[in-house]
Amino acid sequence: MGRKSVGIVMFDDIEVLDFCGPFEVFSVARLNEENRREEPSPFQVKLIAEHGGQVCTSGGMRVNVDYGFENCPPFDILCVPGGWGTRREVSNPAMLAWLGARGKEVELVTSVCTGAMLLGFAGLLDGHRATTHWRSLDWMAQSFPQTTVVRDLHVVDDGALISSAGISAGIDMALTVVARYCGASVARATARHMEYPYPETSERRITF
Repeated sequence: MGRKSVGIVMFDDIEVLDFCGPFEVFSVARLNEENRREEPSPFQVKLIAEHGGQVCTSGGMRVNVDYGFENCPPFDILCVPGGWGTRREVSNPAMLAWLGARGKEVELVTSVCTGAMLLGFAGLLDGHRATTHWRSLDWMAQSFPQTTVVRDLHVVDDGALISSAGISAGIDMALTVVARYCGASVARATARHMEYPYPETSERRITF
């Protein structure tokens, strides 16, 4: 396959691991482990924010992004992380309009944590099964009655939409994407390279 382009949406007060987890998975994946240093990842990852420039994460890390909404190219895969900043962004018309438009153009839409809430308010969750951070499951159910809220899975693969639970679940989600495009053996090798336990099941890892 040709390289797949991944656009990760950024905003102020984003949760660091929400975007860094998927970024790491996509950037370290290799089709051939023996040529890890010589060959690039089958995924090319870029960061996008509404105005470009820089965003400040929930923990204070400052991150430079690659594109703003107005100048970013098309992507194959869209990844929407979460974090406290989603509470503001769900009322941002520019964010919701951009997500709504781009979400209909890409091959695959993915979310981590409360990034799924942004997808919902952008009109991209209706008719789908989805999940989010356990603290926000009721918020999702109340906000999107046309969405089937899945409470017992860490990652919900619903075809053109893959959503995941809170924070660290984004790693599992990204490994699911790698397995879809490159095969389970590549996904397992990616997890092993990261010294991360490969998710043998999609079941949620905590009880509440």
